[in-house]
Amino acid sequence: METKYFLAIDIGASSGRHILGCVKGGRIELEEVYRFANGMDEEDGELSWDTERLFQEIVTGMKKCKEIGKIPESVGIDTWGVDFVLLDKKDQMLGKAVGYRDHRTDGMDSEVYKIIPEDELYRRTGIQKAIYNTIYQLMAVKKTHPDYLAAANSLLMMPDYFHFLLTGKKVQEYSEATTSQLLDPHTRKWDDELMKKLGFPRRIFQEVLMPGTVVGPLKDEIRDEVGYDCEVVLPPTHDTASAVLAIPTNEEHTCYISSGTWSLMGVELSEPNCSEESKKADLTNEGGYGGKITYLANIMGLWMIQSVRAKLAPSMGYGELCEAASKETIPSIVDCQDDSFLSPDDMVEAVKDYCRKSGQEVPETLPQLAAVIYNSLAKCYADKLHLIEGMTGVCYDCINIIGGGSNAKYLNELTAKSTGRTVLAGPGEATALGNILAQMLKGGIFPDVKAARECVKQSFEVKVYK
Repeated sequence: METKYFLAIDIGASSGRHILGCVKGGRIELEEVYRFANGMDEEDGELSWDTERLFQEIVTGMKKCKEIGKIPESVGIDTWGVDFVLLDKKDQMLGKAVGYRDHRTDGMDSEVYKIIPEDELYRRTGIQKAIYNTIYQLMAVKKTHPDYLAAANSLLMMPDYFHFLLTGKKVQEYSEATTSQLLDPHTRKWDDELMKKLGFPRRIFQEVLMPGTVVGPLKDEIRDEVGYDCEVVLPPTHDTASAVLAIPTNEEHTCYISSGTWSLMGVELSEPNCSEESKKADLTNEGGYGGKITYLANIMGLWMIQSVRAKLAPSMGYGELCEAASKETIPSIVDCQDDSFLSPDDMVEAVKDYCRKSGQEVPETLPQLAAVIYNSLAKCYADKLHLIEGMTGVCYDCINIIGGGSNAKYLNELTAKSTGRTVLAGPGEATALGNILAQMLKGGIFPDVKAARECVKQSFEVKVYK
């Protein structure tokens, strides 16, 4: 029987990769065929994404599939959340694709709350305030570039834009759309009244479609360039939602942490919780596969480790850094949720300054800094677990860590110790895997999510920490 391949293009904040997936002998096999760098560029005082280069990387990686003789049945792209492009009537970009770490949103929360109070906004959307959410970015555009909004014909979130460049069709996928803080989590559709209140033109927003929807075939020019045709199928285009789909368990009493640049800790729900208590617990209702709610806490994550390593020892492996940190005894703890760690000029100094101001021992070496960050993350995980359990009324006896951070042995050990729960670590390629699973489900490889997750469990090593 001919092997069917499915291509996930998983683009993160620091890198992107093309990963082919197939099922052989009842097990899922993954193969990385291309990898490329990513990052925000600073130009004219703005941090933005080079969308033209990124799309060329997307096409280059697709060509690799032809070169190795493994033509995918379908392809899907996932990225981070909240960021978008505005297109005019000729589908040309208006301004840059400004990134979420840019400071254009400073003070925009106050502008939004003049129109709709923060508590009401949470009741309507279920999304916790993060100053980089699309709603605040759009308010920044409205204040500083009203001409862009006036000329805009469409708004596309980042993965939707790349799907448009592949197919010529404009759609907006559910999981990514929820990160905008403009979606009604009960109807899974745009909140038209909210947009009207804020003065955001409704015409620029596309129909919200669920993961598994076929967008269409490749445009003729793209098909000719890559050397084949295939369907473009929507995965959960928000990387967190794709990662959650790849959790190797169907147990209801499992909490997940999608661990990477960010740590997203939560559980799957059928319906959102937009209560005042949920808001106070700092929990958010993002979208998942099948219209599910990924009810979670957004934690700063390994961004802090990545930043201190990049400054002090960029050639050091993360495994080596974990091992060095595990030998330190420094007791200092920082609040990983503090805004000072979102986009500091110098993460090393930000951590030191926090410890200094809070009267704690100041870390001086890279291993000490890493130990402080890892221990702080573990404490944050424990705190968030108690909040999630309080809101759902469920005791989660197992925590499944997925994504690249599942390889951080020391952090996994600390998490098990701090939470008092069994920690399952893996699979590491959860985001790309979830992207592929959504395509496989559409392609009939699996009958349902339960069967897909069972196959994940049989296909990938999961390490246990107690």
